[in-house]
Order: sequence, then structure tokens, then C-alpha cells
Amino acid sequence: MRWTVHSEKPLYEDEWLDIRIADVELPDGRHLEHRLIRTPPGAGCVVVRDGRALLLWRHRFITGAQGWEIPIGKIEPGEDPADAAARETEEETGWRPGPLRFLLRAEPSPGLSDSAHSIYLADGAERIGPPEDGFESDRVSWVPLVDVPALIGRGDITSGTTLAALLYVIATQ
Repeated sequence: MRWTVHSEKPLYEDEWLDIRIADVELPDGRHLEHRLIRTPPGAGCVVVRDGRALLLWRHRFITGAQGWEIPIGKIEPGEDPADAAARETEEETGWRPGPLRFLLRAEPSPGLSDSAHSIYLADGAERIGPPEDGFESDRVSWVPLVDVPALIGRGDITSGTTLAALLYVIATQ
């Protein structure tokens, strides 16, 4: 059952967001106006070493919540997603990830946004200094993967992409 998009009109646009209204036809012929958000693609990395994942403790002002997240950010125009994942990891954590291999693609809110995240897995990392983007997090830590389910249960991991990536790593070990 597919919805047909007849048109999209911009409501607001900047370098991060393209908010639109779409004229959508449902399979039964009804039309509705649906809001959607288009964003540049993102890339991130799950860095694992000795059964621990490299995570950032972040405050998200939009939700008012704090929690653990993997390093992730925007892929610059023309940038390879794996290179973006490595760059974001270095900038946000101060650790250079080992060789990357593709892990998964996550679309955290496909009913509202076309946001897509390419996530990579790195076995280990080398400390290169303090995080370049010190404003990104309160702290950077190696968190035991065995603690992830309890952290999720306590609400200390709520980011959809981080949830998907860490649970996938745990499930496929």
C-alpha cells in the first residue's frame, strides 16, 4: 500500500533542515497535507575495544534529556560516509577509530523525516588528544557492552540510532 506524493512545497530551509508540506494521496483516494523534514545524511561509528563501546554523555536541549550516544554527525557534500564517521568520531571523542566496516543504515523517524544514518563499526581506537568539539558532550567513556541493556532500561540510552547500533553489535557478537 503506497502513498502517492503529488507535490511538495517548502515551508523553511537552512543548511540543516528543509521543512516541507506535501500533498499526499492515500491508497483510498483521499488527500492530506503531510509535513516532512529533509536533512543531510549522517554517519557515525560504534568503536569497540575489550568489550566496551566508546560513548559520549550528552545533553539534548530539545528533549531536556541526557544520555549515552555514539559519535555521529553530518556527512559533508562529496564526503565518503566512512570518512565522515571517522572524522566525527575524532572530533567528538579525541579517539581515532581503527579500520571501519559498514554496520547498518538507520532511519530514525521515517514517518516524519528522510534522515538517514550510515553507521560503521571499528575495532579499537587510538587516543589522539582531547575532543576537538568539546561542546558535544560532558564526558567520553568506554562503556561495557554488557551494561547497555540496563542503561537502556534506565533511560540512559534513548537515541534511536545509538539504540539500533549498540543492540545490533551486541546481537551479532
